[in-house]
Amino acid sequence: MTDKRRNRWMVNLLIIVGLISFVGISVYPLLSTVQSGGESQAVVSPSPIQSASPQANTSELEAQARGYEALLQKEPDNQTALRELVKVKAQMGDAKGAIAPLERLVKLNPETTDYAVLLAQTKQQTGDAEGAAQIYREVLKTDPGNVKALDGYAYLLVQQDRADQAVTLLQDTLKSAPQLNQVKPGSVDLVATHLTLGYVYLTQKQYDQAIAVYEEASKIDGKDFRPVLRKAIALREQGKAMEAKAAFETAKNLAPAEYKSNIERLAQAPAATPTAPAKTQTEPKVSPPTSSPTTTQTEPKVSPPPTSSPTTTQTEPKVSPPTSSPTTETKE
Repeated sequence: MTDKRRNRWMVNLLIIVGLISFVGISVYPLLSTVQSGGESQAVVSPSPIQSASPQANTSELEAQARGYEALLQKEPDNQTALRELVKVKAQMGDAKGAIAPLERLVKLNPETTDYAVLLAQTKQQTGDAEGAAQIYREVLKTDPGNVKALDGYAYLLVQQDRADQAVTLLQDTLKSAPQLNQVKPGSVDLVATHLTLGYVYLTQKQYDQAIAVYEEASKIDGKDFRPVLRKAIALREQGKAMEAKAAFETAKNLAPAEYKSNIERLAQAPAATPTAPAKTQTEPKVSPPTSSPTTTQTEPKVSPPPTSSPTTTQTEPKVSPPTSSPTTETKE
């Protein structure tokens, strides 16, 4: 994988695992990014992992990994140690090394789909595209509207030059959304799914289709700035500079204050149509979007995100790498 893709995977892995252990809620959508004009953004909530030094010495990280691995030989279901090992592997840029503890976490937490999605992303980074696709399909089989799995699978399909399949997947999800949401309200985030569909069209330079999808998303929630921002990007790629300028301005007016300056910078960036080639590992300039929280539009500075707000905060102590005789931890 390229340094850019590896760094993105590492940051996502650290934040997701840190937030899952810290608050016990779905957090993957907070990591969706929009990259245009060389700008990458991500908005996350505070978590213990964010205090980890990015300059950690390699030998220290290796020692920590060995310590957690030794503890897990005695306590294979110690979830705190598993999460800490995943974090260390991420800091080391060792995607392959993160797979085994992630697989264990998935097995121990079948109801926490964030682990499964993260495992799929990690497998994709190691070149196991089919393994990643299988996980996405399994998640979507039981939860057809899972926005994280939809995002990840659509992005994977685009990378494999199978954008038509991604379009079909997302269109079918939108068609079944009324029934799914009737059975389980909120199971399909309509705006987020439209944003992902628009992203797929945009990667294929199908600007009219992308714009139509973004306009439909705006009809669903007229106060959400993300569809307007995505429309502005599509208009600019289409060469409609004046219309794009007006759309960027509208998006800025709708956006929360903390995003306005980033939208201004994005509006000044040159056009750069996103692509996701299957053979080259180059990353698209516009990443797949996700849903936003029901209360606030928390999203990567100029892009999407969603999920629910936690009703309770489940903090847990951070485990330090064992040195001599580790303390036995009760299975979580």
